[in-house]
Amino acid sequence: MLSVTERGLYCESGDFYVDPWLPVENAVITHAHGDHARWGCRSYLGSRDGERVLRTRLGFDASIRSADYGETLTINGVRVSLHPAGHILGSAQVRIEHGGEVWVVSGDYKTEPDPTCTPFEPVRCHTFVTESTFGLPIYRWAPQADVFAEISHWWSANRDASRASVLFAYALGKAQRVLSGVMNADIGPIFTHGAVERLNRDYRDSGVALAKTTYASSAPRDQNWAGALIIAPPSATGSPWLRRFGAISTAFASGWMRIRGARRRRSLDRGFALSDHVDWPALLQAISATGAESVWVTHGYREPVVRWLMDHGVNARAIASRWEGEMETEPIAPDESAYE
Repeated sequence: MLSVTERGLYCESGDFYVDPWLPVENAVITHAHGDHARWGCRSYLGSRDGERVLRTRLGFDASIRSADYGETLTINGVRVSLHPAGHILGSAQVRIEHGGEVWVVSGDYKTEPDPTCTPFEPVRCHTFVTESTFGLPIYRWAPQADVFAEISHWWSANRDASRASVLFAYALGKAQRVLSGVMNADIGPIFTHGAVERLNRDYRDSGVALAKTTYASSAPRDQNWAGALIIAPPSATGSPWLRRFGAISTAFASGWMRIRGARRRRSLDRGFALSDHVDWPALLQAISATGAESVWVTHGYREPVVRWLMDHGVNARAIASRWEGEMETEPIAPDESAYE
């Protein structure tokens, strides 16, 4: 039913692509991260929950059609529906049904619920197209409550040492998850980079509760930054923007922080292993829950996952894609004028 083409994953019967990596006529989008929602397509279909962030990503002139989770649409005789992926606000799995056959494209997903998005729901299918960003047994996440407690302890220690805490987190999804997780910490004020604050507005307008934040560049010149938490995208690392905060401690919230060397290479003081993707056990459990007879494994550690599945009697194959998983995915440059 689906094939891998030079423009992306294509459904010939329905004449549409899922998360194409080049411009196409008709695109079904799993979520608004830049490697899955690319500019230039004539029309887009995405989840209603994610419409605000998708428009921020693609621009308000983009032709976007939204559907509720579980709502079935017919595209050239092919039944298509979107189902929660639990990755970021509005993230969806794409269920495609035609001729008695069902395929599901996962997009990026995680199975641990969090308050910033609709929880993941397994969808039964014949063929499951899954990500494998962290598809190695070493990747196993601690409960998110434990990670947020670690972040709060680090923030408190920096406050007591008269330092600001600069936490790097992807502007779309991860930053908002952190802000939800520390909402009741009551340690100090929270400031944000413009790219983060613009997306905070989309989350709040979508009904997601976040900690109170202030756009950092709108703070007075004599702002005392000691004890503050500053949320910024990874692209701000080493930038002149950081100089305004004086004495700082730096940290990064990412699944890649599960490996100590990743923190050292970035010259960070701390690393917090917080991911919006499934870890190894959750990946295998999610695949099993679909009941799929065939599994296509995309971006990430594809070959180890394929080998494990084949060894356990599942027909699996690795497919190439241009999706990147947990990478720096700035949605757009911040609209600085919106915070003046």
